[in-house]
Amino acid sequence: MNSNDSITVAVTGASGSVYADRLICVLSEMGFWIDLIVSDSGRKVIAHELGITDVEEHFAGSANITCHDNRDIAASIASGTSTAKRMVVIPASMGTTARIAAGISSCLVERAADVVIKERGNLVLVPRESPMSPIHLQNLLTLSRIGVTIVPAAPGFYHKPRSIDDLVDFIVTKTLDVLGIKSDLIKRWPASVTLDQI
Repeated sequence: MNSNDSITVAVTGASGSVYADRLICVLSEMGFWIDLIVSDSGRKVIAHELGITDVEEHFAGSANITCHDNRDIAASIASGTSTAKRMVVIPASMGTTARIAAGISSCLVERAADVVIKERGNLVLVPRESPMSPIHLQNLLTLSRIGVTIVPAAPGFYHKPRSIDDLVDFIVTKTLDVLGIKSDLIKRWPASVTLDQI
């Protein structure tokens, strides 16, 4: 397997687990190998928001998804020798964001993120919090300054969404874009169109 085909996806305890579920499904359909980590809080939010009580069973039909225990810091993605150099934390809670920014590796989500940072890989955080305190903003700025890409879970409306699925796909598309993955989930802004033509 080519390392470019491997992506780590971490789901933490912020609201917005629908973004993670959609991203995982799209990546899986595209043929990417996914190393999935879900924090304990993430599991609670998934159960509340999506009605999914067993994450492993939910993704059992996808042969290219490996579910890791968040307590397993001996997992392959916890090592710098891992081929996984791309990772998305979606949604990213402010607690997880703070610990990643501080270099704390108390669980697999944090350690895997730390590995991607130190190996100069592509780490993407999709924070979902509002309003944000100066502490939240400072942590995000700290990560952005070292090359982590921040994709706020704040969908746009210029693609004229007609459903919640359209709004979700907007954020998933933005996430895929910064991973360097082409998709056609939403209608792109035509290069030849100006605002006065809309």
